Amino acid sequence: MKKIMMIGYGAMAKEVLARLPEGVEPGWIVAREQHHTEIAKAFAGRVQALTHPEQCTESPDLVLECASQQAVAEFGEAVIKRGWRLAVISTGALADAALQLRLQQACARHQGRLIVLSGAVAGMDGLASAREGGLESVTYQSSKSPASWRGSMAEKLIDLGAVSEAQVFFEGSAREAARMFPANANVAATIALHGIGMDATRVRLQVDPHTQRNTHSLQVCGQFGEFQIELCGNPLASNPKTSTLAALSAVQACRCLVDGGFMA
Repeated sequence: MKKIMMIGYGAMAKEVLARLPEGVEPGWIVAREQHHTEIAKAFAGRVQALTHPEQCTESPDLVLECASQQAVAEFGEAVIKRGWRLAVISTGALADAALQLRLQQACARHQGRLIVLSGAVAGMDGLASAREGGLESVTYQSSKSPASWRGSMAEKLIDLGAVSEAQVFFEGSAREAARMFPANANVAATIALHGIGMDATRVRLQVDPHTQRNTHSLQVCGQFGEFQIELCGNPLASNPKTSTLAALSAVQACRCLVDGGFMA
């Protein structure tokens, strides 16, 4: 039986825990203290609730971050320094160049691994392959409902309640998008990490009052040729800011533990 450590106990983490494949079980959940009683009841004491990964006295087969960019910044280095594998869904945290460098250095020094999950988008294997031949441009557009943008910086850039047709409210780099929209723009960071980097990857963010789905559009040009991908995903019922596919990418990482196909 493979044992994972989950960082987070919000909507996405609970979705992943509910879908864990046979042969994988949670051993530890890092969460705020207010969630510890709930965790103890939900898992009948079989899972240890922690406030920090360093409280774990064993070695998880995988540490899975399903919390936030802040959690990556707070716990990531400590996890990797113990030589553990850390799979990250909140990839926007790596828009902080200093944090990314610290994590990379920790991997080199302590034999840990930082795994960037594909999250809510497809085609990252093809994008990474195209990079080997030289990429000329990568443009990503995210289109979501007003509800998906509520509580974010979008509310300061556009009146979400008055939007009557699809409208782009942000254009900039992936680094800017990930910093300004930490709960919404992890896909931009994921694409940048597999492609031409945070500053060269162009991002457009759009609100569409006529959709309930999260649409991710990717256009890539390079020496290999070009490709376009459009993915229309359903958001989690419990959190419209999160795509169901993002949770499923974390589940698939857990399946790789038992299938023997785990890749960095």
